[in-house]
Amino acid sequence: MTDSGTRPREGKRERLVAAARDAVHRQGVENTTLADIAAAADVPVGNVYYYFKTKDDLVEAAIDSQMRDIEELLQSLDELRTAQARLKGLITKLAGEADLVARYGCPLGSLCSELDKRDDGVERTSARLLELPIAWLEQQFRAMRRRDARELAIALMSAYEGAALLTNTFRDPKIMVGECRRLERWIDSLS
Repeated sequence: MTDSGTRPREGKRERLVAAARDAVHRQGVENTTLADIAAAADVPVGNVYYYFKTKDDLVEAAIDSQMRDIEELLQSLDELRTAQARLKGLITKLAGEADLVARYGCPLGSLCSELDKRDDGVERTSARLLELPIAWLEQQFRAMRRRDARELAIALMSAYEGAALLTNTFRDPKIMVGECRRLERWIDSLS
């Protein structure tokens, strides 16, 4: 484990993006202010404008950061030998976030749902957060020689997002864990 005291401190821009991701997940976009983000990033609020002209610019940078993390996760799963193992690896990862989802909801689904209510272009940016994993899921189902790969990808993502909503609503991580176990059995039944 790395000692955080000896690690070089991230730059201000990176700290702002990380703080924005966290604040938006915990509080939502509309309830998060630039002052909240600046305080969490330990950056004077006036310095935020050096890096981002608007809060929406910062939200878009947070979305881009989230996209990079999703890409890295999916690439790491691509190292697994079979599509079935890759799908189950993703499910295992999602189940591991049950406590966080119980408290704040799914970081992807919550953000997409909130931003979809807007009509200023940011809502299309956030949709990428779900398009990427759906496309990856579809590839995995195609590798399993499923003609209904797109439908299965949508079904899996829908099941996860539904479980995330219920997990958060009832503040019960066992809902997510149970649904992930069911999804693993479902994946096994498809091969």
